[in-house]
Amino acid sequence: MTLSERTAYLKGLMEGMKLDTTTNEGKLFQAIVDTLDDMALTVSDLEDVVDAVCDELDSIEEDLDTIEEYLLDDEDYDDEDEDEDDEDEEYDFGDDETIYEVKCPTCGSVINLDEEMLDAGSIECPDCGEELEFDVEEDD
Repeated sequence: MTLSERTAYLKGLMEGMKLDTTTNEGKLFQAIVDTLDDMALTVSDLEDVVDAVCDELDSIEEDLDTIEEYLLDDEDYDDEDEDEDDEDEEYDFGDDETIYEVKCPTCGSVINLDEEMLDAGSIECPDCGEELEFDVEEDD
């Protein structure tokens, strides 16, 4: 039985007992029942708000789970080597294509290269226009 139903039951009892609401005791009982009715309506409204907030939080949690799965699937590389300035970094994204990260010595911008770009031997830095040349030696 909900609070609203219980309050309605108390109102019915009071009417069934035919309490005189003009006496002090009758006025007191009427005020108590009215207060309980107002409290029951307020609690009901709060329950509706809590339900709506919970639904929204569930939706946000699902979105965050999707984002987390996406980020974890794409992060197959190790972040420990990010502090090295002059070293080229190699990332493997699992699709048989290796991406190399190169730092431009002139402007310091980071450029991602694939095998085809390395085979070309040189590229122009997209930020400063500096010609970057690559000497790639393959190990057997």
